[in-house]
Amino acid sequence: MPPLKQPPVIVAIFGATGDLTKRKLVPALYNLFVDSELPKGFKIIGIGRRGDLDAFRSEMLENMAKFSRRGKPEDAKWTEFAARLEYITGDFEAPETYAKLKAIIDAAETAWKEPASRVYYLSVPPAVFGTISDQLGQTGLSADTHRDRVVVEKPFGRDLESSEVLNSQLLKSFAENQIYRIDHYLGKETVQNILALRFANALFEPIWNRRYVDHVQITVAEDVGVEKRGGYYETSGALRDMVQNHLLQLMCLVALEPLARFEAEGLRNRKVDVLRAVRDLSGSDRHSYSIRGQYGPGLSEGQLVKGYRQEEAVNPRSGTETYVAMKLHIDNWRWQDVPFYLRTGKRLPRKFSQVVVQFRDVPHQMFPSGSSDNFEANRLILNLQPEEGIVLRFQAKEPGSGMRLRGVAMDFNYEEQFHAESREAYETLLQEVIEGDTTLFMRADQEKAAWEIVDPVLHNWAENSATSFPNYAAGTWGPEVADLLLAKDGRSWYNPMPKYV
Repeated sequence: MPPLKQPPVIVAIFGATGDLTKRKLVPALYNLFVDSELPKGFKIIGIGRRGDLDAFRSEMLENMAKFSRRGKPEDAKWTEFAARLEYITGDFEAPETYAKLKAIIDAAETAWKEPASRVYYLSVPPAVFGTISDQLGQTGLSADTHRDRVVVEKPFGRDLESSEVLNSQLLKSFAENQIYRIDHYLGKETVQNILALRFANALFEPIWNRRYVDHVQITVAEDVGVEKRGGYYETSGALRDMVQNHLLQLMCLVALEPLARFEAEGLRNRKVDVLRAVRDLSGSDRHSYSIRGQYGPGLSEGQLVKGYRQEEAVNPRSGTETYVAMKLHIDNWRWQDVPFYLRTGKRLPRKFSQVVVQFRDVPHQMFPSGSSDNFEANRLILNLQPEEGIVLRFQAKEPGSGMRLRGVAMDFNYEEQFHAESREAYETLLQEVIEGDTTLFMRADQEKAAWEIVDPVLHNWAENSATSFPNYAAGTWGPEVADLLLAKDGRSWYNPMPKYV
């Protein structure tokens, strides 16, 4: 339940006719409303270049059945929710658009007889961030540093330089504590539970270091291609789209140091410490620490699918990567010489997100060589999606005479344990923004540190075009050179079976 004295809230969505609004934002806000997680006084204002209020309400209702975890809304609940929807048709560059927005906000606050928290969600390309931010500042809609908040989606820039330009544009009208850089991965329950697993249990934290951990693997795999996002992907690629934000964020949660108290700034400080400790990739050996790939035609779930270069809005000679694998080292006391292997790719055999912490072998193997056909390392596997849970793999004796060992698993499944459907990530994140909690959002220095890690790789790839693309077939685990990244260290990728154990 929300706090008893939670002030009213106004959520203004710029780019209200886009996919993100209908697929994620409005369904998330509706579910928060049904769960009584929104204050009694709330209003949602869509702002777009076309359409009107009736069309906006109709389109949002039509898409709720497709994209909301609850499916089609109940008539009475939707009628009550839809009454809180407003819409402004106008250009983002035009001062009149913001005058209309201010008039709606002023009228609502007058009716509520108190000021509201105001959330400005920029569901628009980064090129428009500065324009909207400037207009909000000139209209006085960003002046309250406690109540006015702006939310920006990734990609936050194309590289370090452009991200710093975007930051400077936003900081003209908003203070740093008002800026919420959103990464939907951080809203997932299982991602947040990484912290609970580590710091609420005496069992794991004492062995969470270089003495006991051999290496860490972080994988975000997709079985689909770029679908209708070819135009966007051509300007982004997997390194910008996934590694700079999602995978580095997961690495931070796995690697960060304990906090004295669980609070937003302390957690964000610890994340920055991890990123700043990552070994520089700008040296001459950077080629051996970063791998790129692009999928070609192949089989996906038994169906022949086209390669990336044949996708809609993609250059037939494109050098854009759809797969990235990286080997990173965190040079600090806890993780010195423990490699972190990161990979992400499209058109892989199955969709899953997973963190694998592989522990070192026992110091002395006292069992005879014939005791196991395949002696398996101890692994702690954090399944983030689609099946959410934790698996601990270890060795046990098989029934019968003699000492025969086999790998077995202890399996914890969130849905089975808590008998509850997980909330959508955007529900969690929007609630945090509304309540003014910055814990799950990236700060400017964290964004900068993440770009400083990938920038040398981007520059290297820009200077040395890929000559082997496509270098993996759709439906496979990526290019062979990515396997060699681990094989030369005597390791291999953990490719899960269908039940993700």
